[in-house]
Amino acid sequence: MLNSLAVQEGLFLYTHNVSPYDGGVYHQAPLLLPLFSLLPDPSYHPFATNVLFTVVDLLSAYVLAQIVETNQATVTRFFKSSRGHLRWSSTAIAAGYVDPRLYIGHALSMNSFLFNPFALATCLARSTSALTNLFVLTAIAKASQGASSTFILALSFASYLAMHPLLLFPPLLVLLYDARALKKKTASAPAVFITVHTLGFAVVTGALLLTSAILTGSWDFLAATYGVRLLLPDLTPNVGLWWYFFTEMFDSFREFFLGVFWLHVASYMPGLTIRLRKQPLFVATTLTGIFAIFTPYPSIADAALYLSLVPLFRHLFPCKCSGRLLGSAVY
Repeated sequence: MLNSLAVQEGLFLYTHNVSPYDGGVYHQAPLLLPLFSLLPDPSYHPFATNVLFTVVDLLSAYVLAQIVETNQATVTRFFKSSRGHLRWSSTAIAAGYVDPRLYIGHALSMNSFLFNPFALATCLARSTSALTNLFVLTAIAKASQGASSTFILALSFASYLAMHPLLLFPPLLVLLYDARALKKKTASAPAVFITVHTLGFAVVTGALLLTSAILTGSWDFLAATYGVRLLLPDLTPNVGLWWYFFTEMFDSFREFFLGVFWLHVASYMPGLTIRLRKQPLFVATTLTGIFAIFTPYPSIADAALYLSLVPLFRHLFPCKCSGRLLGSAVY
């Protein structure tokens, strides 16, 4: 999670023509800086910043409602749940993420709150993770609707901001393929479909990285943003597991276990995507929960994203007590 203090540090250096990464505090994507530089200093004029994050939360709730309306959680191209009647409405699930009677500034009352406490904490902290969650939810919604271009754009931005959403590309590509096949009643050639969308995703992501290099004047931002996530130089305690494990580890084993930990995170994606091919939305939801636990620097914003998607699978709730939640997604 990146709060307003880290953003202010990066903005101060950026507006004074100094590399925003020289301070060792800001480790987010460079393209966030021009966006936040348009806003007044939140230390003195917090209203505009609070409005921005309020709008981001409202948009996230709206996109979540769009995911519900596609009904991809219970009926897919190869799957139809026998408990499909057990579902909540899009309004109810969106309300579980955010109440429309939001706060502006610091004026909070008992009648104005976020139903999801993790989403509330993320918004109060003015974390850029809220933007990542918005793009991830948008990518899921557009894949569920069969909208290729907006899916590629949304997931590219999410991967650019946080890197780990890149692992959502395969299951969401399956979801997109199935949604387009249902809409058009015909399926295009899988090899062509995969090639075109993979190239599109690579081009958009590459364009974002190239723009960042032009903005900062070099490619040094790669080490300061994605390198920090990959190599784990900061062992400040957080809600994740990595920092404690690597604090207790001898340095001679560090590189080996970095590879093992990253392999562990990435290994869930192919197994779940293949085993639960009929339910790609369930795979994407499960992966967001895995990211909330096993990524190097997880935050409560990651937990908020996962918890906002879980109610989509109301039809699986009767199975959770028997320990057959994953298997029920198949049958």
